Amino acid sequence: MNAAAGHDHGRVPAGADPSKPNAARIYNYMLGGKDNYVVDQLVAHRMLAVAPDTRTMAWFSRQFLLKAVQLAAENSIRQFVDIGTGIPIHPTVYEVAQKVQPSAVVACIDYDPVVYAHCNAATWGRSGVTALLADVRHPDDVVEQCRTAARIDWSQPVAMLLVGVLHYVMDHEQPAAIMTRFRRVMAPGSYLVFTHAWCESAQALVDQTTTDTLGSSAQIRYRTTTEVAQLVADFALLDPGVAPVQDWLGPDLPITRLAILGGIGRCPA
Repeated sequence: MNAAAGHDHGRVPAGADPSKPNAARIYNYMLGGKDNYVVDQLVAHRMLAVAPDTRTMAWFSRQFLLKAVQLAAENSIRQFVDIGTGIPIHPTVYEVAQKVQPSAVVACIDYDPVVYAHCNAATWGRSGVTALLADVRHPDDVVEQCRTAARIDWSQPVAMLLVGVLHYVMDHEQPAAIMTRFRRVMAPGSYLVFTHAWCESAQALVDQTTTDTLGSSAQIRYRTTTEVAQLVADFALLDPGVAPVQDWLGPDLPITRLAILGGIGRCPA
């Protein structure tokens, strides 16, 4: 079977490795997108075999992101830094932000060259939106590219979006130091929006994803609520704090076997 069979006409863009699972492509497949390969689909279906509601959680996470972007825009935020932007799926972050704040500036950042190519093509010619190739593990580079290429003014409030990102940063890559660096550059009144895979996920799913993604860009570090809270300790969290994503969306939503924590914080004056 062609490893790229799930992609458009089986063609593999430059920089893509269709033999290894990719987090952005797995997420794209879970949301019904077409920009993924058989290897991503196989990982996704093994996840679905032990946790059939993983697609539901992918949708919950997406809705949380878009809701948070709208909240920030409605509170006068006009700059958005979307790290781990992923393959564009409508409605996008920049569409939601610019619907509320037409002059909003949005930096769409991903470290995957193929994701960057998709994003760059989708945003080409759109005012205020810039695709950047950068890695959250190198925050100084992220900050500088945002300033020079995307016209982000760090002296003014921003909304920094880290949805579906931090659990791909392993402990030895110092996620706490990364968050401290971002907090130091963010102006008072800025927003932080994040999600993180929770260790309360079904053990069978944790075991399956750990085996399937070991050593790939899709490898996940499940963390406890306390560990996640420590990563964002420099931010003032809005209610309900570090909580399951479902708690941010509404009452009576089903618990899923893939458990994801979410939160929205602000930089105090």
